[in-house]
Amino acid sequence: MTTTLRPESPESPAPGGARTRRWQICANGRPVGALRTTATPQGDQCWGRISELEVWEGRGRGRATVGALAAEEVLRSWGCTRIDADIPETATAAARLAEALGYRERMRNMAKRLDAGSPAPGLPPGVTARPIDAGAYPAWLEGAKAGYLHDLRASGLTEEQARAKSDADHLHLLPQGAATPGIVLRRLYGAGTAPVGSLWLALHQRDLPDGRPLAWVMTVEVAEDRRGRGHGRDLMLLAERECLAAGVHDIGLNVFSSNRVAIGLYTSLGYLVTNRVLGKPLQ
Repeated sequence: MTTTLRPESPESPAPGGARTRRWQICANGRPVGALRTTATPQGDQCWGRISELEVWEGRGRGRATVGALAAEEVLRSWGCTRIDADIPETATAAARLAEALGYRERMRNMAKRLDAGSPAPGLPPGVTARPIDAGAYPAWLEGAKAGYLHDLRASGLTEEQARAKSDADHLHLLPQGAATPGIVLRRLYGAGTAPVGSLWLALHQRDLPDGRPLAWVMTVEVAEDRRGRGHGRDLMLLAERECLAAGVHDIGLNVFSSNRVAIGLYTSLGYLVTNRVLGKPLQ
């Protein structure tokens, strides 16, 4: 029996200069499943992504494996040098397949539903938050990029891949700097004059399937000499307060799998894993 990919729909553009296409997984010409391939520019590189992978007929016969390998070949032909797979937390079979094909977890998505009836969390006494204005923005951006580069490299990316992704992501997400609409940039201060941490929050990063807005915590950074004092928790509660003030009741985030401290913090605050991102280089 021959398993192949066949286009289900025409290739179409996607945000950020990406290209995407949905495919049918066919056995002897008969559709038995489907998947989507997406290629996204990252600086002078191109990254691939497999999503929406499903097999609805003949599971356990290797059709998902053949489909995934064929998708990798498509993405190689599109010039991709790395590939990621988005796997919902409930899709345990897909996670096992990805690991068998050499994918390794790089990050996970976590989310929380904020109770509209609960009071907005406040900051501890002596701790204040101030906006990051145009004057403070360049220094903040430099620090944010440095932290992101560190996490990208720790997730398995090369130096070149990490820098390309960092530059592309910051340019795409902050096109107007501190004045970018829908963005909350805050610095956290304690008793002294130097900031102890910072928050970058996108109030309407995307919509949930039912149309509700989903806010996204882009970065939470705590000064190295002030870690272990609860400031990360303060910044997350600040993010939740900003969401509630804007009428947004769902909040999510990405966390790199190597950052066990952050994962522990988010879990303690009630965030649940919704999705995992596994990836590998395309040779």
